[in-house]
Amino acid sequence: MKIYKVCGQSHWQKAQEDGVFTGVAIDLSDGFIHFSAADQLAETLEKHFTGQTDLVLLTIDAEAIAKDLKWEPSRGGALFPHLYADLPLNAITNEHQLQSDDAGKFILPESL
Repeated sequence: MKIYKVCGQSHWQKAQEDGVFTGVAIDLSDGFIHFSAADQLAETLEKHFTGQTDLVLLTIDAEAIAKDLKWEPSRGGALFPHLYADLPLNAITNEHQLQSDDAGKFILPESL
């Protein structure tokens, strides 16, 4: 199963330099790294990232981090994946530079 993390390009570059992704400000504040399942991604982008540029969509192999991954209720009671550890880079299977259309809606990869 694949899950997804949206972050700024600068966060992704730092993770590559450090060899591990420790999260963005909200992750560090909450004590876990926030992810979305494929069917949650569009709403996550709209709710938390509208108007932002220079974003990267990371695809993560959920099985590679299963021992520290918990599915917990969040928006509307839906279960969201939360990682209670740093994200090892070898669990990231793909990266995609996010772009918006003329209406400001994010264009997701066709593979979703």
